[in-house]
Amino acid sequence: MLSAFTARPIIELRPRDKSKIETILAHSDRILVGLNSGALRIYRLNDQTTTIENGHAASNSISSSLPRNSGDFPQRPSSRGSSRPTDLLREVEKFSTRAIEQLAIIKEANTIVSLSNYHVSLHDLQTYELIEMLDKTKNASGFAVTSNIVKDPDTGIPEIISRLAVAVKRRLLLWSWHECELGGDMAEVLLSESIRSVTWASATKVVCGMNGGYVMVDALTREVEDVTGPGAVGAAGQNSRFGAVSSAGMGYMGLGGYMPKPLAAKLADGQVLLAKDINTLFIDDAGKPLDKRQVPWASAPESIGYSYPYIVALQPPTKGSLEVRNPDTLSLVQTISLPGAAQLHFPPPNVSLAHAGKGFHISSERCVWKMGATDYDDQVKELVDAGNYDEAISVLTMLEDALLKSKTETLREVKMQKAEVLFGEKKYRKAMDLFNEDDVHAPPERVLALYPPIISGELSKAGKEEPKKAADADGSTPRASVETVRKSEDAGENTSAVGRFAGYFMGSQRKPAADAASIVSVKREASDTTEEKDFADPSTDADRPLEGKDLMKAVLELNGYLAGTRARLQRVIDPATGLLKPRDTAPGEDATDRFLRTSQNESEAQLQEKLQGTFRLVDTTLFRAYMLSQPSLASSLFRIPNFCDPDVVNEKLVEQDRYNELIDFFYGKKLHKEALALLVKFGAAAKPDERAPALLHGPNRTIQYLQNMPSSEIDLILENAGWTLRANPGFAMEIFTGDTENAETLPRERVAAFLQTIDTALERQYLEHVVMELDDTTPDLHNRLVELYVSALEKTKQSDEEWEPLMERFIKFLQAPNPVYSLGKAFSTIPRNDPSFYEAQAVVLSNMGQHKQALEIFVFRMQNYIKAEEYCNRIQRLAPAPSTNDTSDDEDDETPSIYHTLLSLYLQPSSPHKPQLEPALDLLSKHGARLPAASSLSLIPDDLPVSSLESYFRGRIRSANSMVNESRIVAALRKAEGITVAAELHVGDGAKGAQTGRSRHVTITDERLCVVCHRRLGGGMRVGGSVVAVLPDNTVVHWGCLSSVGGDQRSKTPSWARHS
Repeated sequence: MLSAFTARPIIELRPRDKSKIETILAHSDRILVGLNSGALRIYRLNDQTTTIENGHAASNSISSSLPRNSGDFPQRPSSRGSSRPTDLLREVEKFSTRAIEQLAIIKEANTIVSLSNYHVSLHDLQTYELIEMLDKTKNASGFAVTSNIVKDPDTGIPEIISRLAVAVKRRLLLWSWHECELGGDMAEVLLSESIRSVTWASATKVVCGMNGGYVMVDALTREVEDVTGPGAVGAAGQNSRFGAVSSAGMGYMGLGGYMPKPLAAKLADGQVLLAKDINTLFIDDAGKPLDKRQVPWASAPESIGYSYPYIVALQPPTKGSLEVRNPDTLSLVQTISLPGAAQLHFPPPNVSLAHAGKGFHISSERCVWKMGATDYDDQVKELVDAGNYDEAISVLTMLEDALLKSKTETLREVKMQKAEVLFGEKKYRKAMDLFNEDDVHAPPERVLALYPPIISGELSKAGKEEPKKAADADGSTPRASVETVRKSEDAGENTSAVGRFAGYFMGSQRKPAADAASIVSVKREASDTTEEKDFADPSTDADRPLEGKDLMKAVLELNGYLAGTRARLQRVIDPATGLLKPRDTAPGEDATDRFLRTSQNESEAQLQEKLQGTFRLVDTTLFRAYMLSQPSLASSLFRIPNFCDPDVVNEKLVEQDRYNELIDFFYGKKLHKEALALLVKFGAAAKPDERAPALLHGPNRTIQYLQNMPSSEIDLILENAGWTLRANPGFAMEIFTGDTENAETLPRERVAAFLQTIDTALERQYLEHVVMELDDTTPDLHNRLVELYVSALEKTKQSDEEWEPLMERFIKFLQAPNPVYSLGKAFSTIPRNDPSFYEAQAVVLSNMGQHKQALEIFVFRMQNYIKAEEYCNRIQRLAPAPSTNDTSDDEDDETPSIYHTLLSLYLQPSSPHKPQLEPALDLLSKHGARLPAASSLSLIPDDLPVSSLESYFRGRIRSANSMVNESRIVAALRKAEGITVAAELHVGDGAKGAQTGRSRHVTITDERLCVVCHRRLGGGMRVGGSVVAVLPDNTVVHWGCLSSVGGDQRSKTPSWARHS
C-alpha cells in the first residue's frame, strides 16, 4: 500500500456541545462549518508547527486510525510551545433557521451559497448576512457551483464567469455571474425524473444524476443528452454492468424500493466518473463513454471525489474509511480509517492547474479532518521499495513535472528497475521492450550486467551477487535489484555537452504521456488481478545464472534491444568514420563561432570518445549474441561499418572455424594484413586445411580480396599478389587490369616494375591495358611498352600463332595518333635488318615525317605495293583539306603530294633499283587526278606508248568534268538563293496578314499615342511633327522614348523606320 494522504484532525466539537456538523466549506485559511442548528461557525486554520504522529498517517502504509472516543485525541498538538490546529473566530447563530445542508462560495462575487430549509440562499462573504433567498429554489435538494475564465466571443477579452446549478425535483435551475454581478435571467431545464445529484463536468455542461440514469445538460443551449454506457445495446462483459445507467440495471429490486444515490466526480483531462452502487462509468466532458473498466469497489461508496492525482471514495459512516485509488490502474493504493466520516469537501473546479486542488477535507458529525498529500517523491519511493513498479510508473506518468525533483530521470529509473524484475521472472521480451522504450533507453552496461560473461564479458554480474543479508528475510516483498556499471551515466555528469547528449540518448527530452497506454498494457498482461502486487516473489531459479533454453531466449530478445540502441547511436555518430554528426549549436555558443571553429572543443571530444566506447560495447555484444543464437547473422554485421572489438571477434570466430566471416570482418575494420595472412595460410598451403571452407583453398579468394583493397594499400597488394600471379596469372591480373576504381588508381610505375619481376608478358599485358584502354600518357610507360613488344617479337618465331596478333598490336600501337613514345628511341630499338620489323620501321619513320624513307621500305625492301598504296591513302586522309578557292589544276603545288612521291619512286628510283612501270601505271589510273599533270607526265619515260596511259587520261578528264559541273551547280544554287532573298526583301515572306519587307508600314494619326510617354505622336498630320521610331512588332514610340523601351536602339534602327 501507499501513504498518499495523511489525516489531521483540525476541528473537534467539545463533548458538551450537542451540535452536529452537517457541512463544511474551506476558503483560504478559513473553515466554515454548518451545524444542524442552523448556526455557522468560522474557524481559522493555523500553520502546522508540530509533527503529526504516525497515528494519523496510514499505519504500515495501509490505514490510519483515529481514536473512536471523540474526547481522546493524543495526536493533537499540545498548547505548550505550539498553537491549536484551528481557532474559532466567529459563530453566526442565526445564519439559518434549519440545518445547513450544503455550502459553497463564489469568490469573485464575494458570496456564500447555502442550502438550508430546502431553499438556496446567498450570503455576504464578509458579514455573513443574507443577501437574497432564491424563491424559485423551494424544495431544492442540492446545488453545484463552478467558476471559469472565459473569453468574450465579441471582444475576446477574458472574464470570470461563475455558474450555479440547483436541483429542484425535476427542474434544473441555472444562474450565472458576469463581472461579479448576478445575471438577471434564470434558466430552467425540465428533466424526466427527480434530480438527486448535480456535478459540473465543464464550464458549460452539468451532469445530473437521477434514479433512472444520468443526463448531460448544456447550460447555454439547454440541450439535454442521455449518458449511456457502452453496454446499453445488450453488450456482454464487464462494461455492460453499467448498461444504460437505468434503474433496472442499477437498483436493488425487492429491498423496499431502495435506490442508491447516483454519484459523479470530475477528474483530470476532461474525464468524469459516474458511480451508482458499485457500478461505474467513465465519460468525457461531452458525455461520451470512455473505454475504461469499472472501479472494483467491494461495496458501494457513500461519496466520491478527485484529489490530484487520485480518486477517493468515502465509505458509509458505519465503516468510516476512505479509499484512495489510482485513476489509471484503478487499483487500491491506500485505505485510511476515519470513524464516522460522512462528507467529502473538495476545492471548486475553478483552478488553472490540475494539482492546485490536491488538498481536501473530510467531516463527520463531530470532527473535521484535513487531508494532506505526502511528498510525491516519497510516494514514488515507497511504491518502488514495495516492488509496485506499475503503480509507480502510473503515478509518475500522471504527475506534472513541477511536482517532482526529476520526473524524467525518476520515471526512467523505475522502468529500468521494473525491466530488471521482469528479466528475473524470465519475461525477457517485456523486459527488453521496456529497456528499449523511447523515454528509457537503458544504458547498455546496465542491461548487459544481467547476462552471463559469455555475452557481456567483464560487465556480467551473474553469479557475483553478494549473499543475501539477514534483513532480506523479514517477510517484506523481495525486490529484484542489480548493481550495474554506470560508467556512461557518471561520465555524463562531468561536462555539459555529455549531459545534454545523455538526455537526448536516453530520451529524457520526450514526453512520457504518449507511452502511458503501453505501460498499462504491460501491467495488464503481467497480472489480471489489480488488488495484488505487481510482481510475485521471484523464485530461487531466478537467481541462477542463465543457461540452456533460458539463455537462448534471453539472447534472442537482447538482439532487438541492441539493434535499437545501435540505431539511436547512429543518429549522433557516424559508424564509418567514428566522428560526431553535425548537430545544432551548443547552448551558450554563438553560431558564428561554431562555424569558424575548425576543430572539436573539449566537450565534443569527450562526447565522441564516450560514444565510441558505447558503440564498441553494443556492437561487440551484438556479435556475441549472434554467435550464440543466430551465427548466420554475424556476417551481416561485418558488411556494414561497426565498432566490434577485433580481439573478441577473432577469438570467437576462430573457435568455431568461421574463417570466411573473420576475413569479412578484417576487411571491414581495414585489418588487411591479418586478413591476407589468413588467406595466404589457407590458399597457398600445399595440402588443403579441413578447418577452412573450400572457398578459401587456392588463390581465387585472395585475388578477390586484393581486388577490393584501395590503392593506398599498394605495399600489401604487391606483397601478396606474387603467389597468386604464379598460381593463376589469368585471374590474378584482374587485380591490376579489372574494371574497378581500385585497379585504375594503383600507382602504375610501381605495378609495372613489380610485374617485371614476375613475368614480362604480364608487364606487357598491364601496359597495354593502361596505355590503350586507360589512355595513360606517361612517356616512360609507352617507351617501355615498345621495348616489351620488340623483345617479345624477337623471342617469338613467326611460325607461332601468337606472333602475328602480337605484331598487329605492335603496329597498331605505333600508328596511334599523337604518339607519346620517343620516336628516336623507338626507331633505334626496332631491329633494322630484320624483315619482320620493316613495317614497324616504316610506321615510326612516318610519325617522324620521313614519308619518302617509309615508302622506300615498302617499295624496295618489302616490295609490297599494296601496303605502299595503303600508306599513301592513310597519309592523304590525315592531310589538311585543300582550299576551296584554289582552282589551279596544272600548276605544281609547292608541296608535292604523297602519291607524287610514290610515283617518283616507281619511275625514277635510286640506284641500284630499276623503274617499275606496272605499279606506276596502276597508281596513275587510280589516283592520277590527285597528281599534278605536268610533273607527273615529266616522270613518264618517253618511249612509253600513249595507249598505256589511257586510264590515266580518262580519269583526268572525268575529274575535270566533275569540277566544271560542280561549279555550275553551285553557281545556279547561289543565284536561286539570291532571288529568294531579294523577293523577301521586297514583298516579305508571304505570311498572311504580316507586314514584312519593303511593304511594311505603320499609320500615325492624331489619336495614336506613344506607348512610353502616352503623348500624341501626330507625326504625319502637322508640320514639324515628332520624330518617331518603329519597333519590330510595329509599335511606334517617340525617338526620345526609344531608350526607355529596350535600351538605346538608335544605332540598330533602320533608316526607313526613322521617318514619320
